[in-house]
Amino acid sequence: MYTLARFKNWVSTRRGVHAPNVDKLHVAVLAFPFGTHAAPLLSLVRRIAGEAPNITFSFLSTRKLNATLFSGPYDEFIPNIKHYSVHDGLPEGYVPSGNPQEPVFMFINAMPEMYKRAMDEAVADTGKNITCLVTDAFYWFAADLAQKMHAKWVPLWTAGPHSLLTHVYTDLIRERIGGTNVRDAQKVDFLPGFPELKACDLPEGVIDDTDGPFATMLHKMGLELPRATAIAINSFETVHTRIENEVGSNFKLLLNVGPFILTTPQNLISDEHGCLEWLNKHENASVVYISFGSSVTPPPHELAALAESLEECGFPFIWALRGDPKEKLPEGFTERTRTQGKIVAWAPQMEILKHSAIGVCLTHSGWNSVLDCIVGGVPIISRPFFGDQRLNSRMLESIWDIGVGVDHGVLTKESTVNALKLIMSSEKGMVMRQNVAKLQESALQAVEQNGSSAKNFLTLIQIVTS
Repeated sequence: MYTLARFKNWVSTRRGVHAPNVDKLHVAVLAFPFGTHAAPLLSLVRRIAGEAPNITFSFLSTRKLNATLFSGPYDEFIPNIKHYSVHDGLPEGYVPSGNPQEPVFMFINAMPEMYKRAMDEAVADTGKNITCLVTDAFYWFAADLAQKMHAKWVPLWTAGPHSLLTHVYTDLIRERIGGTNVRDAQKVDFLPGFPELKACDLPEGVIDDTDGPFATMLHKMGLELPRATAIAINSFETVHTRIENEVGSNFKLLLNVGPFILTTPQNLISDEHGCLEWLNKHENASVVYISFGSSVTPPPHELAALAESLEECGFPFIWALRGDPKEKLPEGFTERTRTQGKIVAWAPQMEILKHSAIGVCLTHSGWNSVLDCIVGGVPIISRPFFGDQRLNSRMLESIWDIGVGVDHGVLTKESTVNALKLIMSSEKGMVMRQNVAKLQESALQAVEQNGSSAKNFLTLIQIVTS
């Protein structure tokens, strides 16, 4: 893992490195301030900036997000990154309507002009014209901005290659299965490298709500990405060669530079609840780890079904659960399972997944979590919610054979018990464990000195800083 301590040592060796004309270079970084998009982009840029200490990097996002991202221990030793605030798109005196998506949509509708103003501020402040745009891949408008500035455009796609391909082929998908009321039943069997999908496996906006702000943004992204100088992706080349080749054939240059957990600087999460010490007391592959990420929680009836399943199966478990467990889980559950399980508000996920005691991870199947499980060598039980999660779930079950989804994507007692027993206690579970170990080996090889991701990272650095 590219830890903070290792990164500090590396940056200190790069100080004073100087190449002709680099003082004139100015890289503008445009971050998407929602979900888990901005932190991976900043980690990527921190590594590039550490390699090029004489180049100016201007990081552009909302004031609220910048206050969060730049409050950590990195700032003192990466002086060539400065952040600038972009307006959040909300009108003065804005009163929330109760729709959590409304601020996102308002930001999306206003973002091209807001970023243009922030970049003008960064240029005036530094006295340097922008020579490269490094952006979230969502920002389709960066293609025109880069062209007008005579600058390079390097977008980052933070999810997997399979989900990116669905956005590149959105027009084809809509043409083949377009119409209304098709999301659940319609089959999608014409995308190269994919298993047979149902329309409901596709990310929102590909075939439904196609006029919404998010769907429009993703559609434009798929059309504009072929104009990028290079596209960086948080993946590794052997995760799915056929889809990698199909995606890459649509772009000038596709650079797998992941998994980020191994290739970019990471803050070590404190183990304040003693999860690792607790795991040390358990046998190999005997513990269930449960985490649905930072932005979603299953509804109450699914939490109850999951709790009942854990109690019935009797497997030891660590459950990262936000909120008061006694309020969210069935009455008496925490008391009855006090010796069986450990429920914590926050857990050092990567360190837990690397522990030999973990036998399975029950997750929402966001791409970061899928990569964490691959790097940790842990099979997956998937309960997806939105975005690329259903597609990830389909891939891990039908292509990689490293996990299983719960029936109809819903946690019921029966489906959860069956999934737990399948992976923890059956021969099929052993096969999944072997398959994820092979992917783990490929990921680790990719980030070695002569590995594909390591080489691609050097190419990325050269593109951004030359």
